[in-house]
Amino acid sequence: MKILVTGGAGFIGSAVVRLAIARGHQIVNLDALTYAACLDNVASVADDPNYAFDQTDIRDRAGLDRIFSEHAPDAIMHLAAESHVDRSIDGPEDFIQTNITGTYNLLEAARRYWIDRGRPGLFRFHHVSTDEVFGSLPNDPAKLFTEDTPYDPRSPYSASKAASDHLVRAWHETYGLPVVLSNCSNNYGPFHFPEKLIPVTILNALAGKPLPIYGDGSNIRDWLYVEDHADALLLVLQKGELGRSYNIGGGNERSNLELVRSLCTILDELRPKPEGSYADQISFVADRPGHDARYAIDASRIRQELGWTPAVSLEDGLRKTVEWYLNNEAWWRPLQQRKGVGVRLGEKV
Repeated sequence: MKILVTGGAGFIGSAVVRLAIARGHQIVNLDALTYAACLDNVASVADDPNYAFDQTDIRDRAGLDRIFSEHAPDAIMHLAAESHVDRSIDGPEDFIQTNITGTYNLLEAARRYWIDRGRPGLFRFHHVSTDEVFGSLPNDPAKLFTEDTPYDPRSPYSASKAASDHLVRAWHETYGLPVVLSNCSNNYGPFHFPEKLIPVTILNALAGKPLPIYGDGSNIRDWLYVEDHADALLLVLQKGELGRSYNIGGGNERSNLELVRSLCTILDELRPKPEGSYADQISFVADRPGHDARYAIDASRIRQELGWTPAVSLEDGLRKTVEWYLNNEAWWRPLQQRKGVGVRLGEKV
């Protein structure tokens, strides 16, 4: 299968690209190479004959038409998005333009391509989204996000992703475009851009800097190892029912404070300090505006219908992630110089 992957130089997109190439698929990686993208993420497959890269912005409709004409993909996996909540608080316009207008452009380019090719029955448009569109859950283990949970986005980021989800469903219902959707919980793992909680914690710890935790650290997230997510995404693309959405979660709920302490414990073992614990560097900072209390995924649909379950436990995944960052300074060091990295964002109200 030839798959057009948007955002394939990003964190999750590159994991999809690497896994898809390993499984024998042809990949066209479309990425605008904005601040969070890095071609080093796909360096291991860059010379593979089944891999092609095209630097194009999904806001560029003419560029999208050209890519469909030149590459003739069998399917699309749409992961390109602005995704950092704090940045969306400071500058929502990029999120509106990329996540909403860009998705519209991609849908229209895909629809025209699909029609011009005679509406092939095996064509698929897989839209990859987030659990943040569902809003915030109470601290009750019985309460989980399902595919039928009403949308209730609380940030410019999640609102823009919710809008893109609605567009994809509308293009399926109105025009018959063959789509599948997925909403995932928080991802972590290798190649995670160093502005998110886990890489920030690891790299600040190594640098002897404070480990910032918003509020009192009680906000809870469900953590999913990125390579498990990539596996699930390829399964949804190939086996998912058209028009249907699938929640993908790791089943690993932790508060932010618990997560940071776990990372400190691993670092204490793998790279011990001369004195004390990395946990001594934990620092509580002013909370993010509109900070959702809890996310938790009910992944029973993908498990029951498609047979998918995550393979990596949170304990193993965190250890693998810490080890990866310890062994790949040449990857993360240059990224720390990019605009906004290492600076507190998202405080504007």
